[in-house]
Amino acid sequence: MSEHRRKPPQPQGGGRAAARRGQSGSASGRRAAPRGATGSPSDSYGSDSYDSGGEERQYGGRAEARRAAQRSTGGGRRRAAEPTRGGRRAGPGGPNGPGRGRGRVAAVPDKKRMIDYPRAGKYGWQRWMPSWKLVSGLCIGFFGSLVAVAGIGYAMVGVPSEENAAALSQNNVYYWEDGTQMVAAGSGQNRQNVTIDRIPKEMQWAVISAENKTFYQDKGVDPMGIARALANMARGGDTQGGSTITQQFVKNTYLTQEQSVSRKFKEMFISIKVGTKFSKGQILQGYLNTSYYGRGAYGIQAAAQTYFGKEAKDLKPSECAFLAALLKGPTYYDPAGNEGFDRSATKTANTKRAKARWSWILEQMHNDKRITDQQYQDAIKSFPKLQGRKASKGMTGQIGYLADTAKKYVLNNSDITEKQFDQGGYQIKTTFEKSKVEALAKAVKKVEKERLDPEKRELDKYVQFGAASVKPNDGAIVALYGGAGYENGHFNNNADTSGVPVGSTWKPFVLAAAMEYGTYRSDGPLSPLSKYNGNDRLKVRNNDGSYVLKKDNTPFLQKNESPKAWGYISLRKAMEQSINTPFVQLGMDVGMRNVRDVAEKSGILDGSFATLNPSFALGTSTPSAIRMADAYATFAAAGKQAAPYSVTSVKFNGEEIDGFKPPRITRAMPENVANNVTDVLENVIQNGTGTKALTLGRAAAGKTGTTDENKSAWFVGYTQQLSTSVAMFREDPKSAKLLSMNGTAGEKSIHGGDVPTLVWTEYMKAALKGEPDLGFPEPEKIGEIQDGVGAPSPTPTPSVEPSETVTESPSPTPTESTTPSPSPSDTCGFFGCEDDGGTENGGTENGGTDGGVTPQPTPTGSAENGGNTRGNGNGGIFGGPEG
Repeated sequence: MSEHRRKPPQPQGGGRAAARRGQSGSASGRRAAPRGATGSPSDSYGSDSYDSGGEERQYGGRAEARRAAQRSTGGGRRRAAEPTRGGRRAGPGGPNGPGRGRGRVAAVPDKKRMIDYPRAGKYGWQRWMPSWKLVSGLCIGFFGSLVAVAGIGYAMVGVPSEENAAALSQNNVYYWEDGTQMVAAGSGQNRQNVTIDRIPKEMQWAVISAENKTFYQDKGVDPMGIARALANMARGGDTQGGSTITQQFVKNTYLTQEQSVSRKFKEMFISIKVGTKFSKGQILQGYLNTSYYGRGAYGIQAAAQTYFGKEAKDLKPSECAFLAALLKGPTYYDPAGNEGFDRSATKTANTKRAKARWSWILEQMHNDKRITDQQYQDAIKSFPKLQGRKASKGMTGQIGYLADTAKKYVLNNSDITEKQFDQGGYQIKTTFEKSKVEALAKAVKKVEKERLDPEKRELDKYVQFGAASVKPNDGAIVALYGGAGYENGHFNNNADTSGVPVGSTWKPFVLAAAMEYGTYRSDGPLSPLSKYNGNDRLKVRNNDGSYVLKKDNTPFLQKNESPKAWGYISLRKAMEQSINTPFVQLGMDVGMRNVRDVAEKSGILDGSFATLNPSFALGTSTPSAIRMADAYATFAAAGKQAAPYSVTSVKFNGEEIDGFKPPRITRAMPENVANNVTDVLENVIQNGTGTKALTLGRAAAGKTGTTDENKSAWFVGYTQQLSTSVAMFREDPKSAKLLSMNGTAGEKSIHGGDVPTLVWTEYMKAALKGEPDLGFPEPEKIGEIQDGVGAPSPTPTPSVEPSETVTESPSPTPTESTTPSPSPSDTCGFFGCEDDGGTENGGTENGGTDGGVTPQPTPTGSAENGGNTRGNGNGGIFGGPEG
């Protein structure tokens, strides 16, 4: 402590207070008695006020005296607790010590407390250590309270007299955009109860061995399982698991699927009562009759018919084990796949999971002595053969795909589970316009009939179409074409699937990125009149001027459709004729990351992007038809983006469910960037590869796209009212791999400017009938002309490039590409290229009237890396296939 804050020393004799007392006593004519003289406890600091010789010590003040007294007595509490004799406190020397008689201390009786905590008479840590009496008393009280609560709960909760509404599955009703009914579909007709004697013993034991081995011994509940579920719910984690068969039967039959603490307690009490009221056979029968097995099948009888086309009583042990495996979650264990609801639920992944659990259940049945050694050996030999999916009532034509798309949207934008949804009771109003849906299907059928003849031409077999139509500035999906229909065995929604590379329809995103971000060489946005090298077999450069190299360290050569020497041509002209080399080099100069960001902001989902290498600029990515229509709608809306949606309202048993307002509109790119892209794409239809769309008879913009070996062909175009994409491809029905369309429709090769453009035009004529021709906003000049490396010195250029009529357009029937698809190891990166679609003899795009073909990725590749296996869950509206 600093000197100026130190207290002055107190005078001897008790300080100023004592002096005052002495002065007071003198003034009154009386002499102040020394401390302790009266015998009152308040008059003494304690026996330590005297030394061993009995002389009185002098203290500097009352505080010091009090501390001294506490040191000698152990504090006020201790002094009160020390023994006294005859009402007199013993001094430090004992009864006969020097302190005897120095001051009386009144005896303080102990107060009895119900809960002795902190503990009286204890000091230090012992004071805070609860006694065994307190601990045991609290434990007895706690468990007694639990027993009382459980008793009250058990008495108050009864077994409902009737099954709940969820156990009685209903239909879901879908409505068109105008409010008229589209279809009533669901599982209301797909449930048949059977008695336990008509359920094979092997089916009963398969479920018991897999889910509840103690079923015949337990009392209907698993306390530890309930504790785990409650702990998980408290943490906000997974609420599943730990239920007995009895609990699951109660949940299916009497309760909702809500996951909450109150429902879990109710489930427990009802399960205990059900366990005493019903026999184990009745409980098992009820569970198997109310469980969901996927594909809209409720109950073991419906499941047996859905998956095996037989009665439940005729199921074999191997089939029983499979159906028991489905109870863990048909979304992930049905080998048919369900990637629409989860991108991980592909056919391949589901089949692998189903086989693993099927074999494990058979093993458990064998270990539990529920099947013989011979039965086990017979069952484990081969996975049971399943029936394919079948169209349910009303789900024919395009209706199945429309309902499927709306269902996905509902599940991805709410807390409703697939099981709850399939139990029915929902009314779903969609964005689909009946007249436009019919017009799109009619357009596909008309062009198919005119151009394809699968009975006479082998190469016309397995050709498929996928298409979608979206409102710009809104995002509403007004029409889609998903395929030949459920009734024809086609359950994959082609409008809502990924895995089909989009080819040169990707080039507008490259141009938009250049006009928004510029290149590493420019000071700002790049003008579409900038010139780039359009020659065949171009050596692509990195930003440092070095060439992109192949695996053998030789320069990577990008190839065009034809060997025509275009020289340095404007990006506008390159888009018109869909020439590859300018856009590959432009993508490198802009940065493929910027190209990707523009596409993503326009509406393309992360999961559908291919690897960022030079080929990325030419459309190796695999978004769905819905997402491509929506991304081009961003150009049509002058840069404003609205996520695609298919549902405007959902009601459950007549009550509105929140969360289905139209998505928020955002700014994806500057208005003038979008308008300049539109201006360039108008020229594609007027003078380039999309001239077959001119018969639409109104202002329109669009782009053609074709992929390696013509395995897919696209046309995506728009007016201000509608943006529509059309994809055409051939697919092996067994492997789901894309096949070449060289020779299809009697043509040497099929390109985006051919059949897909004809379908698009036919549909748009009908869809826009009676609508005004709104044209497009006039674009303002954008950016500076910055030619590519090696371009000749620029010469004065008019502000608006005149229409460039092709003096030597590519042949309408281009020569067939001879470049093979790249090998699985062929990849192309920024610091080297490993033959990813480009070799000394060919580039990543090998031609097409629309400017060429994107390299078809290796069959084993994934969509993320440009693979051609469709239906992998990427590229959809919600992060999976489109909803």
